[in-house]
Amino acid sequence: MLDLKLIQQAAARLEGQVRRTPLLQSAYFSQKLGRPLLLKCENLQRTGSFKLRGAYNFLACQPRKRIAPGVIAASAGNHAQGVARAAQLFQVPATVVMPVSTPLAKEQATRHYGAEVILHGENYDAAAAHARQLQRQNNLVYLPAFDHRLVIAGQGTIGLEIHAQRPDLAALLVPIGGGGLISGVASALKALNPRIRIIGVEAAGAASALHSRRSGKRVRLASAHSLADGIVVKQLGARTFPLIEELVDHLLTVEEEEIAQAIVGLLEKTKLVVEGSAAVTLAALLFHAPKLPPGPVACLLSGGNIDVQTLSRVVQRGMIAEGRFLKILVNLDDAPGNLARLSQLLAGQGANILHVHHDRRLSSIPLGRAEVLLELETRGPEHIAAILDALRRQTWGAEVLH
Repeated sequence: MLDLKLIQQAAARLEGQVRRTPLLQSAYFSQKLGRPLLLKCENLQRTGSFKLRGAYNFLACQPRKRIAPGVIAASAGNHAQGVARAAQLFQVPATVVMPVSTPLAKEQATRHYGAEVILHGENYDAAAAHARQLQRQNNLVYLPAFDHRLVIAGQGTIGLEIHAQRPDLAALLVPIGGGGLISGVASALKALNPRIRIIGVEAAGAASALHSRRSGKRVRLASAHSLADGIVVKQLGARTFPLIEELVDHLLTVEEEEIAQAIVGLLEKTKLVVEGSAAVTLAALLFHAPKLPPGPVACLLSGGNIDVQTLSRVVQRGMIAEGRFLKILVNLDDAPGNLARLSQLLAGQGANILHVHHDRRLSSIPLGRAEVLLELETRGPEHIAAILDALRRQTWGAEVLH
């Protein structure tokens, strides 16, 4: 366990530099789960995620002469913005190496805080290797994303806030990427309330903690992928792995569709915009119902940096998973009135037509036939089944495309 005093000292350094983010109770999800459900909103933190805490605490502990030439980091997302903002506050130059595939919105956000952005490599590992090379060449300070006690202590200040806001909390769900966030938060909370249960949540496509726990040693994944890109890390840190083994009571993984539905649920029911790595905690509660002690439970929403295009795709994916969106191709006789009859049938079933495309000209369509591509707003899986059944009774072939 990380010494509580280190985390308390970090909190003193961060005073006035980061927001004390709210711990909000969701009436909707509390009712759905049958217990008080609270949301620790680090998506409302400066830079849009918790990362500023660790980056600032790290720089605050460095000699001024050491950081004067500048700091450097590698990141594809939130760590980049945390480092850039922390360096800006200390008035030292910052360089961030990002993979060439980094979304433009994240690159621009990092530049907004005054950092020099270098695009290099196809993935994080290549970017990190290049950052280390530049660090040595230019005598810069490398700011780790998660595997350093000062970074972990900075993230742990969230645990101090949670305990002050709700000391009777029974359980907390925390995302796991490299492990810095959960290591710090668990260290703080377990020191203050040893009975609290800490549950770590990973994306199923990047479950390095779960595989490491099963193996009894740090495991490096051959590949890692998820729309929760903020926690796509192939290997836990050398410092964070033993802390997770000591402090984290249970590990869960969630699927992509579950993450998408959690993002949509938070947007609709709480009006909070979160990224995939934040939504994994609520997804675990909603779809995996872990065994928890009686009392209030909280989800740590680690960040809200999701670009508009990704959010649009995720919302559609979440609606498909909930049965609220249906895309079908209907084959019918090319005769006057058939398209109107199709529309009437769908209206009779209570389906809302969002988009329709009628085509009879493609060479792949037999003469005398027409294809109608439809996008429908629906009310759930049972409603979709009723629509498809009604189409079959009319002998119209309907191919589901999503």
